[in-house]
Amino acid sequence: MQSSSSLFPVALLSAERRGDLSEDVYRIKAANSPDPSVELAVTRLGLADHPARGVPVVLLHGSFSNRRFWYSPRGVGLGAALVRAGFDVWIPEMRGHGLSPRNTDYRRNRVVDYARYDLPVIGAFVREQCGQPAHWLGHSLGGTSLAAGLGGGYLKEGLVKSAALFGSQVSRRYWPLRIPPVEWCGRLLLKRFEHISGTRLKRGPEDEPVGIALEALRWQGLFGRFGEKDNDWLEGLRQVHVPVLAVSAEGDRQDPAWACHKLFEYFGSPHRQWLVLGRKHGFTEDFGHVEMLVSKAAQAEVWPLVMQWLGAFESAVSAETEPALTGT
Repeated sequence: MQSSSSLFPVALLSAERRGDLSEDVYRIKAANSPDPSVELAVTRLGLADHPARGVPVVLLHGSFSNRRFWYSPRGVGLGAALVRAGFDVWIPEMRGHGLSPRNTDYRRNRVVDYARYDLPVIGAFVREQCGQPAHWLGHSLGGTSLAAGLGGGYLKEGLVKSAALFGSQVSRRYWPLRIPPVEWCGRLLLKRFEHISGTRLKRGPEDEPVGIALEALRWQGLFGRFGEKDNDWLEGLRQVHVPVLAVSAEGDRQDPAWACHKLFEYFGSPHRQWLVLGRKHGFTEDFGHVEMLVSKAAQAEVWPLVMQWLGAFESAVSAETEPALTGT
C-alpha cells in the first residue's frame, strides 16, 4: 500500500467530486493500539474548483452516527457549509462506523480507545497534511471523546487549535446504577451482546460496540468516574488551555444543559464560551439533541455562530479576550 503519510500507512480510498465539493477518503492503519486490526476512515472535504485550503477543522460524530451527520450525499450539512466558508474540513469515522471497518476486537471498543489511540493519530495526520493544528468540534459522544483525549493528556494541545463540544456531558446519573447489584445485572445483560443496534432503538443508522455501554456503566457506578484507574480525565481538563466552546440545547433531554455545563466548568482554558440554544436565550426555538446541528433552524441560527467562533477566536486570543457569540 502506497502511503499518503510519512507517519504511518494511509491509503487514499477514493477521490470524488460531489457537486461543488471534492471528497477524498483516506484509511489510516496506524497499528498503535492493542488491536492492530483497527483502521480509521477520514474524509476530507474541499471545494472542487478551488484547490486552495483554509484552516483545518475536525468534526467528530456522536453515537450511532457517521460522517453523514455532518454532510448529506447532496452536500447539505455543517461540514459542507464550513467548506464553502473557506475551511478545510476533516471528518473521521470511529471504529466500525461508516467507512471504518469493524476491528477484530470490535465489541470491546471504548471511549478510552478513541481518546488514547485514535484521536492522536487523526490529529497527527491532519497536522501533517495541513501544516498546522486543527480546530476540533464534537457532537455528543464525539465531544465526550474529545474531552477524554484532552483531559487524559493523549490529544496534545499542539494538535488542537480550539475545542467545541455540542451536547456533551458525563454528569447525568441514573441513580439505580449506583446500587452495585443493579450495575452488576446490567453488566451481565450487556455482555451477552456484541453491539447495540442504533436502528432497532431508533437512535441512528449505526451500531455501537457493547464496550461503550459497559464503560458508561462503570462511569455511573458507585465509585465510578470519568477516567481510568490512575488518570482522572476531569481533573486533567483543568490543565487544558486551548480555547473552548461548549454548546447545549434547552430541549435536549438526553444531555441536559446543566450536565453539559458541569463538564465545561472543568476546562482550565482562560478563553471559554458557554452557549445554550433556547428561546429564553434569544433563539427561535428550544433546540433538541440532534436539531442543535441538523435542522433548518440550526442552519440559520447555529451554523453562523460556529463560523463566528472559528473565524474570530484567533484574533481574540491574541488580544487576550474571548470571542463573544450572540444569538438571533
